[in-house]
Amino acid sequence: MNKDYYAIIMAGGIGSRFWPISRTSHPKQFIDILGTGKTLIQNTYERFLKVCPKENIYIVTNENYLDLVKAQLPNIGDQQILTEPVMRNTAPCIAYGCFKIESINPNASIVVAPSDHLILDEAAFITAIEKSLKIASENQCLITLGIMPSRPDTGYGYIQYTDQILGEDFHKVKTFTEKPTLDIAKTFIQSGDFLWNAGIFIWSADAILKAFNRYLPEMNEIFADAKPVYNSDNERSHINKAYLQCTNISIDYGIMEKADNVYVLPSEFGWSDLGTWASIYQLAEKDYVGNVVIPSEKVIMYDSSNCMVNVPGEKLVILQGLHDYIVVESNNTLLICPRDQEQNVKQVVADVKSRFGTKYI
Repeated sequence: MNKDYYAIIMAGGIGSRFWPISRTSHPKQFIDILGTGKTLIQNTYERFLKVCPKENIYIVTNENYLDLVKAQLPNIGDQQILTEPVMRNTAPCIAYGCFKIESINPNASIVVAPSDHLILDEAAFITAIEKSLKIASENQCLITLGIMPSRPDTGYGYIQYTDQILGEDFHKVKTFTEKPTLDIAKTFIQSGDFLWNAGIFIWSADAILKAFNRYLPEMNEIFADAKPVYNSDNERSHINKAYLQCTNISIDYGIMEKADNVYVLPSEFGWSDLGTWASIYQLAEKDYVGNVVIPSEKVIMYDSSNCMVNVPGEKLVILQGLHDYIVVESNNTLLICPRDQEQNVKQVVADVKSRFGTKYI
């Protein structure tokens, strides 16, 4: 296993679309949302154990989730858990992780990935990551993984690529497009040169630090100035102050959309960002009338079809005459809504917060 290969797992999000299962105090990445026996972050961590040494895997998370990370990943060292005092999107957390790793190993090649995605074909995923790490170590480039699209989905960002090739498989990126309208998404699919943006990035430490210096110079200065305190007792307190100076910006907008050395690897490894209940429903095992029930021991359904049900295992639940609904209970909260209206969950969360405070959030 290559000692110069590193992984940064981003685990600071709150997963509000999966409320009330996912809560601010215990978000989606720390939940066994698919009923597999392991949480999403545990699956992600174990996946990267096959790519790089365990001491080279870093978790970036909100300081409120430090104990959750330690409990779910007991083999990870304290110096490998990087805590954020506030949410500032992906650019600051990636800067923090990459600057820290570079201070330890200037020859590092780094993969950055979310903690809460699903990978069905793990072997194909590991092959794509290792291939990307090798290319990144040999070239001054920024690599992203693009998923071959199966439908005109409006919930994903899209990457357009050109015929210019690096290595045998890496295409020069032409444009990034955030979640498009359905008509535009259909056009993208028909054109044949667009991929879904998986939000998984690979680069050498040198290449990404140069990119921060060029495209986000103020953020670069904040984390470069912290170099003397990385891996010391003063790191956390220094970073807590430094973070408050960071702008709230994504790595996509801050660097990837601006840089001229971005390449994409077209990939197929059974990927889903598990961004909505619809994505869970699509992937989960269904009964003969299309119902998904997690867990299923004490749920009885009569004349009901195409429902997504997630309730506490000890609760007896009877559903009759319900079709195409989401039924979710957690945190003393019951949510029942049509599957085609789940995009309203974020607004529901905001309304609950305004009426009842954070008790149910």
